[in-house]
Amino acid sequence: MISVKKNLTTLGHVTINNSHPFSQGKNGFQISPRMQELMVFAGQMDCYESCGEIIGEFLDVKVSSSQVHRVTDTYGKEIGKTINEHTTLTPIKKQEVLYVEADGSMVLTREEGWKEVKLGRIFKSSDCIHAAEKPGWISNSQYVAHLGGHKKFIEQMEHLIDSYIHPNTEVVFITDGAPWLRNWIEDAYPCSHSILDYYHASEYLHAFSREYFKDPDKEKQWLEEQQKILLESSVYQVIENVRNIGSKNKEAKRLIEYFQANAERMDYKRYQEIGCGIIGSGAIESAHRKVIQKRMKQAGQRWSKEGAQNMLNLRVVKCNHQWEKIITLTKTEFKKEA
Repeated sequence: MISVKKNLTTLGHVTINNSHPFSQGKNGFQISPRMQELMVFAGQMDCYESCGEIIGEFLDVKVSSSQVHRVTDTYGKEIGKTINEHTTLTPIKKQEVLYVEADGSMVLTREEGWKEVKLGRIFKSSDCIHAAEKPGWISNSQYVAHLGGHKKFIEQMEHLIDSYIHPNTEVVFITDGAPWLRNWIEDAYPCSHSILDYYHASEYLHAFSREYFKDPDKEKQWLEEQQKILLESSVYQVIENVRNIGSKNKEAKRLIEYFQANAERMDYKRYQEIGCGIIGSGAIESAHRKVIQKRMKQAGQRWSKEGAQNMLNLRVVKCNHQWEKIITLTKTEFKKEA
């Protein structure tokens, strides 16, 4: 028999027989399926130490942080076997554009120090909401997160992208200048629009102007002029302007090489006429905060590589609005008790 104390004096103690469904554990834990789900939900939201305190406060049930960790990690590993098998967005219509953004974010691991998490975000032009005089937002997205090499990440991304598009779908990729991303897009989606993130390109301009100009006002004026020229799709004019004033500058050389390598992906004037006109990485930057940083980059946190991927799996499931997958798992005996 187990006794659960309710935080309601009118009820007192409620006693439940071990044979009752509420007492039946699953997957090697002598914890009810509902409690397992609550522990996993709490575990993917905040640090494990806080989870036990929160659960205890709400349910008046003592749960240790180590219990929350074990249960959360177990479900994170299991859900990873089927993560991103299915699309979560509504089918794309003929007039819609499919946007794909990808970027890397660093997570501190025990084994190898800082390791890159490759994060992808997929959304439709119809999900880009623009309200008058307010920042825009994206109402629905599907996320992919992988700690490690790019091959598995690409496999998951391609599976989802191919599930959404039909022969006439316009696909827009917005990424930085990472060669593996550029090569992947060119090889797998040669007819797509591959855009170099405008704000990433502007950072190269800013790095040069900050080093070259001594007068802040002149720097600001020159930088704004070059940014306007970039938005007019005149990347080679910007390159020439940089050459004319700072050809021997270290940052100038870096900028010129970068712009030349990505010139075909910097037709910003035309890109702004496609779909929602997005040319920057705001969507993926906010995804970093939402999917990864909010939970996995808290003070003092270090992860095992396997534990980090398990947590990423849960964060993706939560952010993709697929929590029913976890609820289903709590009712399934996928792990036999040792």
